[in-house]
Amino acid sequence: MADPYSTLGVTRSASEKDIKSAYRKLAKELHPDRNKDNPKAAEKFSDVTKAYDLLSDKDKRAQFDRGEIDAEGNPANPFAGMGGGGGFRPNGGQGGFRAEDFQGFGTDDVDLGDIFEGLFGGGSRRGGSPFGGGQRRRPPPQKGADISYRLRVPFTEAATLADQRITLADGKTIDLKLPKGVEDGTQMRLKGKGEPGPGGAGDGLVIIAIDKHKLFKREGDDVRFDLPITLDEAVNGGKVRVPTVDGPVMMTIKAGTHGGTVLRLKGKGFTRKNGTRGDQLVTLEIQLPDNLEELAKRLDGWKDEGDPRSKLGV
Repeated sequence: MADPYSTLGVTRSASEKDIKSAYRKLAKELHPDRNKDNPKAAEKFSDVTKAYDLLSDKDKRAQFDRGEIDAEGNPANPFAGMGGGGGFRPNGGQGGFRAEDFQGFGTDDVDLGDIFEGLFGGGSRRGGSPFGGGQRRRPPPQKGADISYRLRVPFTEAATLADQRITLADGKTIDLKLPKGVEDGTQMRLKGKGEPGPGGAGDGLVIIAIDKHKLFKREGDDVRFDLPITLDEAVNGGKVRVPTVDGPVMMTIKAGTHGGTVLRLKGKGFTRKNGTRGDQLVTLEIQLPDNLEELAKRLDGWKDEGDPRSKLGV
């Protein structure tokens, strides 16, 4: 994988918010469901996800910035920094050994391996590296590949954080608790639920897709809903039954309520990251009866002298 900063299109000084924003934008553009005929998009989506996983982890990001791990999260070259700038220099200069450092010794008189053995612990004679114990440090075994899942969640269940059941690649099912602040595109990581590998199993990456609702619309952490009421209810007021994500509740309408009035039902929206909930905003829509004859009779001879458009300047 390329440099994770380049993959997400951010600078090394980018804030956590910038990184998260860049990831969300790219994840929506490259999501496999939107690019079913473009396998390259799936590869880029995987690279973007890996880059975000690394940079969203403060410890891993710091290790990467210091050069301790690579873009895959594996340890960097253990011998980095041992050349040129440091180490034992018999001549006191900036380079390595020179021919004149060994003047006065013939090749028949000295075994150069003895010199290295005294300096570096005898690694040269054992055929290994002269810088260690005769063996090159091996990278840790690789974990298995991650497996991506797409979990569709009903609108009302996302708002109320209802537990969700998902079937994994091995056929097992588990119950998931949705995170506070969940939204469309939220990613959940299931440790050890990926492909098996020499270094352990990879992870399962669950991407949340919140279904649309026929009545409700999400607006940030709030839920919007248009409620039709009768002319009688608008004029005389009363109590009406209103559907919410938690089930129906009774709401009071004041006499003389205008169409377009927005009423607020506290705590009937989506759950925020801090555990509080948004509200449900109910817009009232006055509907006339299907049969207007009776209404026309009652209004016969009466005319509304008001001018509701007086403030419009027309």
